[in-house]
Amino acid sequence: MVCEKCEKKLGKVITPDPWKAGARNTTEGGGRKINENKALTSSKARYNPIAGNFAPCRICKQKIHQAGSHYCQQCAYKKGICAMCGKKLLDVKSYRQSSA
Repeated sequence: MVCEKCEKKLGKVITPDPWKAGARNTTEGGGRKINENKALTSSKARYNPIAGNFAPCRICKQKIHQAGSHYCQQCAYKKGICAMCGKKLLDVKSYRQSSA
């Protein structure tokens, strides 16, 4: 769960969506560069599991594999908060969620 403000911080996908009217990862919106050499630029944004400087979740101390997040997806969904900034998104008072 990510709020609208933090949704802009998420990474873009290399391949564009076939439905371009609502796509975020097309060249019209500034997502991909035209004639970009992916062999030269792909290593910068590539995921490296060995050099894992993963921050722990602020609630359960589990390692988070999403860059810029402070809460894991399970805790963010349970609490109804944004995984990146912690802003309250949903009222989960009446939800019946397990504690496990």
